Amino acid sequence: MSRIIDGIIPGIATNLDVDMLSASLPLLEAGLVGGLEWSFDALYARDYQVPDWFHELLSAYSKEQRLVGHGVFFSLFSGRFSEEQQAWLERLRALRGMYQFDHITEHFGFMTGRDFHKGAPLSVPYTATTLAIGRDRISRIADAAQCPVGLENLAFAYDLEEVKIQGRFLDELLSPVNGFMILDLHNLYCQLHNFNLDSSTLLDLYPLEKVREIHISGGSWQPHPGAHLQQVRRDTHDDAVPAAVFELLKITLNRCPNLKFVLLEQLGIALTTPAQRAQYQDDFHTMRNIIEQYNREQQWPRNIDGFRPATLQLTPTPLVDEQLFGHQQIISHILETAADHKDVIDKMQYTSLAGSDWHIEKWQPAMVDTAIHIAQKWK
Repeated sequence: MSRIIDGIIPGIATNLDVDMLSASLPLLEAGLVGGLEWSFDALYARDYQVPDWFHELLSAYSKEQRLVGHGVFFSLFSGRFSEEQQAWLERLRALRGMYQFDHITEHFGFMTGRDFHKGAPLSVPYTATTLAIGRDRISRIADAAQCPVGLENLAFAYDLEEVKIQGRFLDELLSPVNGFMILDLHNLYCQLHNFNLDSSTLLDLYPLEKVREIHISGGSWQPHPGAHLQQVRRDTHDDAVPAAVFELLKITLNRCPNLKFVLLEQLGIALTTPAQRAQYQDDFHTMRNIIEQYNREQQWPRNIDGFRPATLQLTPTPLVDEQLFGHQQIISHILETAADHKDVIDKMQYTSLAGSDWHIEKWQPAMVDTAIHIAQKWK
């Protein structure tokens, strides 16, 4: 199934956050925001109650098929299927009755931490088990959403081999549901720096024909003596978009034939001052100008892949794997309590992770320390 579009649509990621909304309000009032991405599960603790005015904003974009749903907390690769994941799916079903989402997306990875609603996604090994678990979960999301579904590439990786294999892993995960990718360019920027790669080499590793949406954002630097140029790039969404990410956008637009949306992301905690809000608006204008220039140079309308699943193959009960779940619990516990990368590896050597498909022996010290920061931040 295909769909005709008249140009790539610039938009923003938003949520029920006063600073985020204050920064984006001038752009919305000026009619510059073509698409809206809503992290719908960020209201998990509020039972999905939204004020009337926010509901009206979402509904306006929904009616124009310009509303995108973005999940954060599902934890696609958890070895066990939790009650919280089932509740997540049921809430998505309910939201589907309220809004017409153009598509629904989630993150590649699993969440650290025992608390379902606190964590950040970390990578998993590429195995038959993780592939089967991931396909089961994305199929259940597609069944609940009843619209195209996709996954976002992950910024974090323990080693170069994970970086090289993620594109193929995503391709195989998405194929059974005819799913698509969010290509997060700041996530790519993190990997370009952290593993000293060039953009062409890294882009060649991804199924760019599956990209329906692009994210751009900013992040932060974390000093580390063992890292490339003695610092790790982090996908923290708390600063302006780097010039290098805008350059990546210019390069990537021409390589994604089924692209529909390009969206700017930033956390509200980084939009508290007038200067930060002005920078955010400047970043949006820069992004929009790049898209408009690209649109002027192309032939429209264009026929793109609609990414609708033909059929869904669901087992009566979700797949589980107790060994995978046990490994994830060990990793979460060690990362949340370790002092540094040496402490992590020393402790893991005395667990079932040693000599396993996780290849902990190859993990880069700087990236292990980054994983510690991620896990302990959300502990």
